[in-house]
Amino acid sequence: MTQVLSAALAGLVLSVTGAFGASAAGAADNPAAKAFGARQKVEQASLSPDGMSVALVQALDDGQASALFVARLDGSSQLKPILTASGDPERLRACDWVSNGRLVCRISTRVLRDGLRLGFTRMIAIDADGTKVQELSARTHGQALGYHQDGGEIVDWLAGDATGSVLMTRSYVPEVSTGSILSNQKQGLGVERIDTGTLKRTLLEPPRADVVDYISDQHGAVRLYGRQAKTTAGYTKARIDYFYRQADGGAWLPLGTYDDDTHEGFAPVAVDRDLNAAYGFEWVKGRQVVSRLALDGTLAREVLVARDDVDVDQLIRIGRQNRVVGASFATDKRQSVFFDPTLRKLAASLSKALPGQPSVSFVDASQDESRLLLWAGSDVDPGRYYLYDKATRRLSEVAPDRPDLADIKLATVQAVTYKAADGTQVPAYLTLPPGSQGKALPGIVMPHGGPGARDEWGFDWLSQYFAHQGFAVLQPNFRGSTGYGEAWFEKNGFQSWRTAIGDVNDAGRWLTDQGIAAPGKLAVVGWSYGGYAALQSSVLDPDLFKAIVAVAPVTDLDALREEARGFTNYKLVDAFIGQGPHVKEGSPAQNAARIKAPVLMFHGDQDDNVGVGESRLMLSRLKSAGGKAELVVFPGLDHQLDDSAARSQMLDKAEAFLRASLGL
Repeated sequence: MTQVLSAALAGLVLSVTGAFGASAAGAADNPAAKAFGARQKVEQASLSPDGMSVALVQALDDGQASALFVARLDGSSQLKPILTASGDPERLRACDWVSNGRLVCRISTRVLRDGLRLGFTRMIAIDADGTKVQELSARTHGQALGYHQDGGEIVDWLAGDATGSVLMTRSYVPEVSTGSILSNQKQGLGVERIDTGTLKRTLLEPPRADVVDYISDQHGAVRLYGRQAKTTAGYTKARIDYFYRQADGGAWLPLGTYDDDTHEGFAPVAVDRDLNAAYGFEWVKGRQVVSRLALDGTLAREVLVARDDVDVDQLIRIGRQNRVVGASFATDKRQSVFFDPTLRKLAASLSKALPGQPSVSFVDASQDESRLLLWAGSDVDPGRYYLYDKATRRLSEVAPDRPDLADIKLATVQAVTYKAADGTQVPAYLTLPPGSQGKALPGIVMPHGGPGARDEWGFDWLSQYFAHQGFAVLQPNFRGSTGYGEAWFEKNGFQSWRTAIGDVNDAGRWLTDQGIAAPGKLAVVGWSYGGYAALQSSVLDPDLFKAIVAVAPVTDLDALREEARGFTNYKLVDAFIGQGPHVKEGSPAQNAARIKAPVLMFHGDQDDNVGVGESRLMLSRLKSAGGKAELVVFPGLDHQLDDSAARSQMLDKAEAFLRASLGL
């Protein structure tokens, strides 16, 4: 059965149902736009402890809706939905098996409170047949002195426990005590053991003020916690103080401090019970590395994986115990270093066995790790999930990520470098139309979002669409991108905007100089910070690009700062943007008169990352300056525009705009 869940969760009415309205955005009458604009089908996947059942959170055809599907992997049943969420505003974020017959799901929603659109999360449990839906998040009462936004996070799945219990954080909000002897006066984040069947709760770690993270050894013992410093006014700082407890328990001891601004210290991520050590990240000689720190009282630290060229930015974890088995980093392509030699050999063998030798990652595993849930994908394969049985050495496909693209030939993605104006070699990815000779094409420079991000080799639905439609697409990892060390990041893409945007513009010049882009046929397309870069590129050089497409762009740095004022991270945002001449000079809306190219913008009116007001401001400034500009607003959508019809319409309209602007 498909569960229809409607429950009042701590003052929020979350409606998770099976009936959805159509998207407000009309679907584009363009087969390619529909295929590339379709949402990724599989949003998250999980394998049951016995390795015999799979759970997939999948996008549905209606708007932003998604559903939890389950199936036996022995062929005795097909995927069937047991829980659905409309996506407006409730989102089904993830569902994982807590036992062979029960799952735990995380739901998020947005609620307007006191003029601010706030995010809330809740955790629920549901049987694999869609019955016995129960809320795991603790409820608060109407006397609470604050909003109970955090519904908890799973700290430990207690893989060896047969009762279906978990360790989960609980956010305590104090309540009004006048006239009541039952009010809660506790405050902060604690940890409870919760039986997901009976809902019995046992407090393991008392709530502690300002704690933002607990880390267990994945065998039931909480070993670490992090406390984030705050100003006297309650704003969060970039510093987190970590504490640890030795294997035999006892008092909490200082582990150290990590400062995200200065990159000083060690940031723990996981604990290995058998090694009695913590895995985490630190910065050495200007680059991020993976290290291991002893929890035996010595705090001896060992660097495990480091590179001279890029940051090591991910841990590889596997199984129900989330054990750390390696680390990964991205050069031209993402590469993995496995601490486990058996997994290293298996990953290499699986990649060679699959068509095109795609990248392979471990998603989940059975309790004994005899059955593995894998994901494999490449530049020409959007990705698909597989089940690997170690005993039989059989590999079976479970589900594709993007079935809408099954019959469409995708373009290969090539890693290139180009020379910036100051001689710096800038890494980038070039995607040419399938079958093209790569000469005299309409060209697009596509800067990534962030700015604390980077592009990587692999499938990208946005660049692939334009390549399919005959455009050459270059995605630069300009200075200000992450992944290449502190020196490459500079101050960040806003404070060092002249360098970052200069690199974006030099990417366009390189396309033309190489003969890839035809003269006068150059455009720039970007999303979020990429949209900012697209607009600001013409502030720096008004004659370079002949068309600008900006999706959910930052357009005014002071406006972006003000959007954070009502939140606890305001001081962090304020420091990231900084003060000085760069704020005005680096704001497209403050320099709209310099932009000559026609501009097309898209924005969701529920965007919490970059408010739609920034695009509306840009439109007003461009029109006041006599520029040609248009803004398409999608009602009910957020920063990701996670709606197939909206994305298809965006692709179709953007392509038509580019063709008209470039005279194609």
